[in-house]
This record gives sequence, C-alpha cells and structure tokens, in this order.
Amino acid sequence: MNDYLNETDFRHGEIPAVGVLVTNLGTPDEPTAAALRIYLEEFLSDPRVIELPRWKWLPILYLFILTRRPKESAKLYQQVWTEEGSPLLVISRKQAKGLEDRLREQVGSPLHVAVGMRYGNPSIPSGLEELRQKGCRRILVLPLYPQYAAATTGSTFDALAAELSRYRWVPELRTVHNYHDDPGYIGALAQSIREVWQQGGEAEKLLFSFHGIPQRYFDGGDPYHCNCHKTARRVAEELGIGRDRYIVSFQSLFGKEEWIKPYTDVTVKALAQAGVKSLDVICPGFSADCLETLEEIDGENRHYFEEAGGEQFRYIAALNDRPDHLDALSGVALNHLQGWVVGKRDWDPSAAEEGAQESRRQAELVAHLDPLSGKTKEPSP
Repeated sequence: MNDYLNETDFRHGEIPAVGVLVTNLGTPDEPTAAALRIYLEEFLSDPRVIELPRWKWLPILYLFILTRRPKESAKLYQQVWTEEGSPLLVISRKQAKGLEDRLREQVGSPLHVAVGMRYGNPSIPSGLEELRQKGCRRILVLPLYPQYAAATTGSTFDALAAELSRYRWVPELRTVHNYHDDPGYIGALAQSIREVWQQGGEAEKLLFSFHGIPQRYFDGGDPYHCNCHKTARRVAEELGIGRDRYIVSFQSLFGKEEWIKPYTDVTVKALAQAGVKSLDVICPGFSADCLETLEEIDGENRHYFEEAGGEQFRYIAALNDRPDHLDALSGVALNHLQGWVVGKRDWDPSAAEEGAQESRRQAELVAHLDPLSGKTKEPSP
C-alpha cells in the first residue's frame, strides 16, 4: 500500500504561489566524527557518486571508509567552521535570501525561495515541504552547480523525483540543468578576478580549479569536463587574457581510479618547480566557499605551492553572496520562470483576490449541492 503525502488541509481560493528550491551538495550538522559519519554515509552511498556495484562498494564503505574517514574529515571541518555554522550552509541561506529579494523586486505574483541540500540538512524533502506549506504549486529547482555533472545535478534530480513520488498532489516542476556559460555568471567571475588584480596586481598564472570526476564518468558521456573548459575560456575572454596565461585543473580526488586531468595538486607543484613565483587560483564550480575551497585550496594547495618554491599564492573567493552573483542567479531563475510569474507592473492583487473569492464561493456551492437534483441543500437545523 502506498503511503502518499495527503493534503487534507487544502483550502479553496488560495492564490497559488511559485517556489524556487535552491540546492547544493550539503554539509554535516556539526564538525564532529559522529556527524561526519552520518553525512558521509549518505553522500558515499549515493550510486550517482560512486558508480560501483553495491555488493562491491558497500562493504568497503562500511568496513574501511566510515571507520576512519569521519574522524579525519571532522578535523578539517573544524578548521573552516564558523560561529554561525558551516560556511556552505551560512552562505547558501544568504544566497537564497538575496535571490528571493531580487525576484520579488521584479515579480508581483506570490513567490518563495527555499534551501534544500542533497545530503544533510536542510534536506531537499524539507525544502519542498517548506514550499508546499507556502502554497507553491509550481516549483523551479535551481542546483547551484554551474557545470552539470551526473554526480551533482543528476543526483539532485534523483532525490527530487524520489521525494515527489510520495506526493499525492505533485507540483508542476522545472529544473535548471546548468548555467556554465551564462553571461551574468561569467561576468561575475571575471569581475571578482579583476578586483583582486586591481588591488594587488596580476599573478603570472591564473588557475581554474574545478572539482574532479572519475575519467570513467567522462568516458561514459558526462558533459562536466566540457562545461568546465567552456567556463574557463569564457572568463579568460572576458578578462582579455590568452591561453598561455591560464590553466584548467581538477581537485578533490577520491579513491584509486584515474580521474580527469590535470590534477590541481600536481599542477600547483609543477608550476612552482618550473619557476612560477605568483599564482592566482579560482574555483568557478563552487558557488559558495566550503571545505574544498577554504581548506583544500587555500590551505593544502597553498602549502604545496610554497613548499615547491612559489612565493605568492592567492585564492580568489567563491562568488558567494556577491551582488553580481545574486543578480546572475536571479537572471537564470527568471529565464526559467517565464509564463509562471507575473511582473510587478502587470500584477493586479485585487483581481487575484477576486478570483480567489470566486473560487471559494464555487467550492462552497459544490459542498452544499444535491448531486441528484442539482439544487443547493438546505442547511441542517
């Protein structure tokens, strides 16, 4: 027997709203080994992330990885954790608020934005429930992964479908596949680099470091590698620099199989050993700063560069809640919301309320209608 999510509290005559669900990878609840075990178990159990037969992978996960990695990861998270909590979650909430403010400046009809993480809390189910409670019958899902990968955006859509399979009344749905070459996004990246250069001059090399994926996934047709290179090329064009000035690399390797190359840590060491004294690094695939940018790039890879002879290593922060980034996300959302929302100038709240009142009146009539005679029933004494 199916246990669908019922809506017995539905009220006729509500003005339907549109929701935007902003998603990202996720974060543990606390920087502790116990919290990391819960988070990593959910993350590494995802068949989109680890494409191995379950009979082969799960024993490795539970007998080896989850017995030691949570403690190691907790120490790293403690280095980047803030008084407000996880950097990724804190920034994601600011992004959602900024996006909602911008959309409401242009949209007159009811609109709400919620956050839902693929792993950890707040979850995608909780984000959908928040929008459902606010009367959203149409939902746009905006994964904050500029470059599509099956392990990120694809996995998000899996979780979305799994949760909505529980709904009796499934909302109308739209999804953003990627925005790796969106002009607003490219412009914001380029401007963030310019600002660093204006303050401290240009480094000899600019490194675009993206999260890696196994080579096997790319060979299987995943477009992620191509998306990443196009982003880097477009930003370089915006900056007016040639191909000899920038490099694309891939970080955050996991496991022993080959991943797409070149690897960021190997590249950073090689540049310093080749005599490059100054290096700027930006991570365009991360919409918000997190463990992979703050600890892995600005910590670990900074050390590699300096140890190999480099002198000036600058990490250029993620776009986070920069105004131009929020403007870009607003533009992406509005492109996908066409036909669902009404602009401020065209929205007539009085007409909408009149329509809602008429819907309530008709529902009330039907509730008291005699199905045989078609006449309204007399109220009981």
